[in-house]
Amino acid sequence: MSGSRRCSGLSIVMPAYNEEANVDAAARAASSAGEKFADSYEVVIVDDGSADRTAERVRQASAENPRVRLIQLPQNRGFGAAVKTGLKGAVQPLVFYTDCDLQFDLEQIGDLLEKTDEAPVVVGYRVNRQDHFGRKMNAWAWGRLQRVLFGLRVRDIDCGFKLVRRDVLQAMPMHSDGAFLSTEILLRCRAAGHEIAEVPVRHYPRKAGSSTGAQWWVIRRAFRELWQLRRELRSGT
Repeated sequence: MSGSRRCSGLSIVMPAYNEEANVDAAARAASSAGEKFADSYEVVIVDDGSADRTAERVRQASAENPRVRLIQLPQNRGFGAAVKTGLKGAVQPLVFYTDCDLQFDLEQIGDLLEKTDEAPVVVGYRVNRQDHFGRKMNAWAWGRLQRVLFGLRVRDIDCGFKLVRRDVLQAMPMHSDGAFLSTEILLRCRAAGHEIAEVPVRHYPRKAGSSTGAQWWVIRRAFRELWQLRRELRSGT
């Protein structure tokens, strides 16, 4: 059962790349969650240089609800670049981010809010993850690698269901433009001494569109950014 706690202000950040088929429903779900869980909210959808009508759909949603805001990147820069653009542009005290692919129930934002007294960073972990076996194995191996290299003990590092205090994000350097950003945020939060709370979240199959997370160039960039951050953290610079 989802929590019912409200907060004073919530930014919901959603990166979108060629999500024309999903972004209407995603904007509505985010707006509904904002109304339910926050006195003041915004929905920030970052179009990562989509080749389809994603941006047009978001403009239509914004015309219906001015709390929906479009940030449009002129060309595709990658998941990390889209997410950090939205995070840095968020204006509310609490910032939540998720994907536009409708694989999560945004009503569970309430469950994350229940933990904000315990930690400034609250992250979901997927229960009964609805991805194919190959992606699950890749995620397991990636998580084990983070434990070995960084000692990062988080159940589901790349789960796209995270809530962070805005002041924590604003003080944080973020360099990753790719899928490694999720790990980078958690590592920098830990390095700054912030507690990280974890909450189980339901996961659903993608109904439309396709994910780019398993593409070879995405994986190559993630490993490159991993080694760059490891060198930075070890050098203390």
